[in-house]
Order: sequence, then structure tokens, then C-alpha cells
Amino acid sequence: MSDDTLRNVVRAVGALFTLLGVRWLLDPAGAAEGLGMPLLDGLARSTQVGDFASFFLVAGLTAILGASPGRAGLLRVPAALIGGAAVTRTLAWLFRGADFATSFIAVEVVVGALLLWAASRLGDAWPGGR
Repeated sequence: MSDDTLRNVVRAVGALFTLLGVRWLLDPAGAAEGLGMPLLDGLARSTQVGDFASFFLVAGLTAILGASPGRAGLLRVPAALIGGAAVTRTLAWLFRGADFATSFIAVEVVVGALLLWAASRLGDAWPGGR
């Protein structure tokens, strides 16, 4: 895969996550349903919508920014967010009685690994350095 193709794949992933974040702001009931949960009420809704919108927007926008030449180190941010979700979902299953979310965890592992690989392959260490 060429660097340009890899950058475009990362941009597509970033766009998808950004759209998921926007969906939490515009259609929170649909976004919640897509993740297998009800839309909560009151203060719980504020937390649910705010946290999920932020998660997806930060992951998506940093992936898009990290796809730019010289900014690949930024890809570690969404990799940590998304890969971390796979880890904490697994911990919820192990220690808190949650169902094992196989399909969500698989996507999170693949996307997290892709972003880490892209960060390594596309060059720079952390923003500002090689």
C-alpha cells in the first residue's frame, strides 16, 4: 500500500468517526441505538451525549489531521482512544458482568492497529519531531 493510499484510508476512518460524533449531536437516539444502548434521560443524557460525541469527534478529527504529511504522530491519539475502548470493554466483560462485545472489540482492535501502523509507517515520532 502506498503512503498516499494509507493516508486516504486513515482519512476515511477519520471521516467515519467524525460523522459518528456529529450523529451523537444531531440524532442521539439513533447513535445510542447503533451502539446497542438506550438514550438516557436528564443528567445521564448530558454525560452520554457529551462523552460519546467528544470521543468520536476527537478520534475522527485527530485521525484526519494525522493523515497530513508531518503529522503522523497525531495518529497515536485516536489509536489510544479506540484501542483503549477495546481494552476497557474487555475489562467490563471480565470484571463487571458486561456481555463480550465481539464485533465492537474487533473493529476497535483493527482500527487501533491500523492507526498505530500508519503512525509508524508515515514517519514522524510525535508532532514536531522525527
